[in-house]
Amino acid sequence: MTTEPLNPESDQPEPVAVSHSDETSPDAAEDAVDETQPAEESDDDAPADETQFSDESDDDSAADDDESSEAAEEDAPEEPEAPAVVVDDKKWYVVKVQSGREESIREAIERRVKIESLQESFGEILIPVEKVTEMRGTKRVIKHRKLYPGYLMVHLEFNDRMLYLFRETSGVGDFVGGGLNKPPPPMPDREVEKLLQQQGQMVDTGPPKSKFDKGDRVKVKDGTFAGMEGEVKEVMETKGALKVELTIFGRPVPVELEYWQVDYP
Repeated sequence: MTTEPLNPESDQPEPVAVSHSDETSPDAAEDAVDETQPAEESDDDAPADETQFSDESDDDSAADDDESSEAAEEDAPEEPEAPAVVVDDKKWYVVKVQSGREESIREAIERRVKIESLQESFGEILIPVEKVTEMRGTKRVIKHRKLYPGYLMVHLEFNDRMLYLFRETSGVGDFVGGGLNKPPPPMPDREVEKLLQQQGQMVDTGPPKSKFDKGDRVKVKDGTFAGMEGEVKEVMETKGALKVELTIFGRPVPVELEYWQVDYP
């Protein structure tokens, strides 16, 4: 049996190339683990830190918003309080007073109201009047004429103190419609409105009426013929005058005189 010699170059197995990167020693593996571990920990910690910073930022923003809203509330002007509703119980009443003293009695009541501090229960006192024209001499004048002499219209809250004040004022009678333990009724609203509208309005009374008639004997009291007497021959109401026949130098002479210039002898 013939044995062929082995070719050391052909039969010898080829060496396998080993990469140093694939060769891992235990120490190298431990080093690799050590190098990798911090990286993993940093990867795990990074999101936690970012979330913590984000939460702190959100808290700071919320705190800033709260402070801004509080500052805005402090700077905002305070709304004015709604005014309290005042209940007015004043009504209009009629009071009987001494005729001819209406103005002085009104002043006395108003003065006592101030002294006794009753302004809250007192409104006003009205003397119903109208304006009329009258002849005084040769001039036409405007005069205030009382609609209801001897009466006052008072606007007040009726109570015991006001009743006592009026009754204790000189010249005052009593409230119309009232009595012992009986309060007076207030004036109807329609009547009050009518009187307030008529207050102080001009009234056309027309020409003044004469108290003299044709044929009356009269005496002149003013003017050139003062002291002379004569007979009324004509009443001229449109002029407010009379035609009187006087005897001058023994002869009858008709003279025109105004009402106020003559009177009964």
